[in-house]
Amino acid sequence: MTPALPATAVHATPVLRRCHDCGLLQQIPALPLGSRAACPRCGGGLLAHKRDDVQQSLALYLTALLLWVVANSFDFLTFSLEGRAQPSRLISGAIDLWRDGLGELALLVFLFVILFPLGKILINLAVLLPLHFERRPRYLAPGLRIIETLRPWAMTEVFLLGVLVAYAKLLDLASLEIGPSLIAFVGLIVTVVAADASLHPGEIWERLSPSPNAALPPPAQREQLIGCHACHMVACVAPGASDAAASCPRCDAPLHRRKHNSLSRTWALMIAAAILYVPANLYPVMTVISFGSGSPSTILGGVWELIGSGMWPLALLVFFASITVPVLKLVGLTYLLISVQRGSGAQLRRRTTLYRIVEAVGRWSMIDIFMLSILVALVRLGAIATIEPGVGAIAFAGVVVLTMFAAMSFDPRLLWDAAGANHDR
Repeated sequence: MTPALPATAVHATPVLRRCHDCGLLQQIPALPLGSRAACPRCGGGLLAHKRDDVQQSLALYLTALLLWVVANSFDFLTFSLEGRAQPSRLISGAIDLWRDGLGELALLVFLFVILFPLGKILINLAVLLPLHFERRPRYLAPGLRIIETLRPWAMTEVFLLGVLVAYAKLLDLASLEIGPSLIAFVGLIVTVVAADASLHPGEIWERLSPSPNAALPPPAQREQLIGCHACHMVACVAPGASDAAASCPRCDAPLHRRKHNSLSRTWALMIAAAILYVPANLYPVMTVISFGSGSPSTILGGVWELIGSGMWPLALLVFFASITVPVLKLVGLTYLLISVQRGSGAQLRRRTTLYRIVEAVGRWSMIDIFMLSILVALVRLGAIATIEPGVGAIAFAGVVVLTMFAAMSFDPRLLWDAAGANHDR
């Protein structure tokens, strides 16, 4: 029989934590309900003690699953021009990109908008249902790790911004009708956000296996303590043991003091993204054909079109997400890499904050790709009006994905190591 989960209060006793952003080992005291602990050195989040809302999260994810089914079952938007109507569904953009020979973009849209959000919902349900019945099957720990992996790649809210930009572009050209799927899609986003906010991942890990009480050891013994990157539990590794041979006693994830080959992998991904950024801005991302004539449009050209139509807020949004953010990510990561290699000790906390910003904003650059998938699916009226995707979109999607991987591969603890702040490692 599967053992019942312990009914102890989460984070009610002092525990050890290593900050994931700067590597500082510290003891977190017992937290009162509704409070959180932050690293005193870099400001990174360490622990939170929320109310145990497994039932609320479970109900919200069940609702999200129903809304996902509705969002994928009916019309999303309908485009009407010159007496002809073109309905589209949520998956239509991926299908039409595939038909136009852009299978890479079709796959990304399908994964980021449809499959990964569904996977996140289903795995959360698979984790929360046993918790609700106070059971602990073996798959819970791997399931929680998968949820954290999917979190940045499930981009429903980014897709919704792409819908708004596409809607604004087409509003003066023809009439648009909002379908029930779009309404359900908005509800899906709100429900998932509420479900994520109602229960912190750390709460679930503590319910599975509470962190042991531990006092802060002397500096000479701290090198043996490694913080798990998956569940954040601090585990003891035997002196001289290789990281590759150690695994977390709570979630069984491999333990590592630092990300393997962090600098070289980040440099490689950054250089590849910088190379792709040139064709991403030089080649057209789409071509609008109306009554037999049309001209290709680049990313910057699309911004100017929005400005010419008087849509300044949307123009600024697209310019920031599609042009400014990729450049800032490239420049920001380059600055962080160089500062590590130079061993700079200046403004460590600010540089760590810069890394958090770079890691968080990268996914929003997918707005242009999602907007393109919507336009390609909607505007297919033959000689009257058609929008064709361009090769520049493939290069731009590559820039977004590569810079996201680059931010994930960079280890911010190296900033503090290079400055000599982590003597105990």
